[in-house]
Amino acid sequence: MVTEFSLKNMKVIISAGGSGIGKAILGHFHSQGAKIATCDINRDFISSLNDQYPGIYTEILDVSNEHSVQSFCSNAIENLGGLDCLVNNAGIAGPTSKIEEIDASDWSECLNICLTSQFLFIKNCVPKLRLSENPSIANLSSAAGKMGFALRSPYAAAKWGVIGLTKSLAIELGKDNIRVNAILPGLVKGERQKNVLMAKAQRLGKSFAEIEKEAFSFTSIKSYVYAEDIANQIMFLASPLGARISGQSIAIDGDTKMLA
Repeated sequence: MVTEFSLKNMKVIISAGGSGIGKAILGHFHSQGAKIATCDINRDFISSLNDQYPGIYTEILDVSNEHSVQSFCSNAIENLGGLDCLVNNAGIAGPTSKIEEIDASDWSECLNICLTSQFLFIKNCVPKLRLSENPSIANLSSAAGKMGFALRSPYAAAKWGVIGLTKSLAIELGKDNIRVNAILPGLVKGERQKNVLMAKAQRLGKSFAEIEKEAFSFTSIKSYVYAEDIANQIMFLASPLGARISGQSIAIDGDTKMLA
């Protein structure tokens, strides 16, 4: 039985690794000696990554484009010399609106980036993951993926879909010893969360402080989740110590009771 935490020389693909949660995950894996490939739609983020981590493989990529994802995965796996871990991190907040006011294009964009991109990456990575001695997939969902979120229906729908995809693939890929888990962050410190709360405040005619206080009234631990908290959990799941953990929806949310 494995009793040591080790990620040295692990081959990892992380989608949208240029900022926020993705960059924290990338940095943590890199600090443990993993070999990393990542992508981002933001050219400046990729340039910054190349300066900070000159040994990683990077591409500028629209994760909702099927052919682009296929090409990136092929290039990344060739560069890494195989694949042990896929982290599906890409996502957007989507619109904050009543359902009857949401444009179909905004709905589709949110689902394409938050859910369909995960399907595309998994489809192109599974054949190589089957060859790994320690294969795993971590899919970023959200607290909204188990509780729902008023005025955020496209995002919540996509994140519920991530949980369904994760559970289905854990069953399907179990025979290949590929572990598949979903990570459900709560209120994550950073610009995206700030923008979400500000959009809700504007929509409801309240102050940011009021909306923030209300959000924390539904959590047991009254503090933001940090991107590093999420990175730590994903590294454990990817390590040999996570060898029997699959099909789980793991909340990192300070015990959030609801999203209002």
